Amino acid sequence: MTPNIPAGLLKALAPTGKLRASINLGNPILANRDLSSGVPVGISVDLARAFAERLGVEMEMVVFDAAGKSVEAVKNEQADIGFFAIDPLRGEGIAFTQAYVVIEGCYLVRNDSRLQSNEEVDRSGIRVVVGMGSAYDLYLSRALKAAQLLRAPTSPSVVDMFVTQNLEVAAGVKQQLQADMKRHAELRLLPGRFMDIQQAMGTPKSRGPEAHAFLSQFVEDLKANGFVSASIQRHGTL
Repeated sequence: MTPNIPAGLLKALAPTGKLRASINLGNPILANRDLSSGVPVGISVDLARAFAERLGVEMEMVVFDAAGKSVEAVKNEQADIGFFAIDPLRGEGIAFTQAYVVIEGCYLVRNDSRLQSNEEVDRSGIRVVVGMGSAYDLYLSRALKAAQLLRAPTSPSVVDMFVTQNLEVAAGVKQQLQADMKRHAELRLLPGRFMDIQQAMGTPKSRGPEAHAFLSQFVEDLKANGFVSASIQRHGTL
């Protein structure tokens, strides 16, 4: 046990004696499997490991292939912390820190699409595919009024569904869409972004304000001391 952490606070943050970290592989920008070992790696994993070290406990990863599953694991207290885009719907059961990184949500279309700007997407007859339960799913469910929103099982499967079903628009994290464009030369991004995705750490609200404050200070410390930026540069995904 780390001496300067009160026993009650440690119990709130790691009630099983281990820090159970919910890791979402549905956003490979922040977490993915190492090609040789198959072990999850990435910014989320680095932060989880560092937080476990601060608590003085072992880390146990609870791994999911989609954001929605990862969110539910934390809400239902099957995990103690998670890594999510801040969203008011998720905030009903999860206490978020401030963002440790901001990533862009963008639209992908075919080269011959008549769509030229983000503002043109929300029209009748336009079908937009997103990853189920992702930040852009939650956001676009509120924002789109005329376009039809369709959902792929996971964010990495969005472009495959977009291509095979001949849909009009794919929505997702910019870097993921750019990676998919390398497999499909006939695709292009619309200029700019339709949303900023503020990526944060979160813990169940039921753990109380002291646990939330401790996690929030941890994130601010690692932003200030360069840990977050160093992790981003090391993994080279942002």
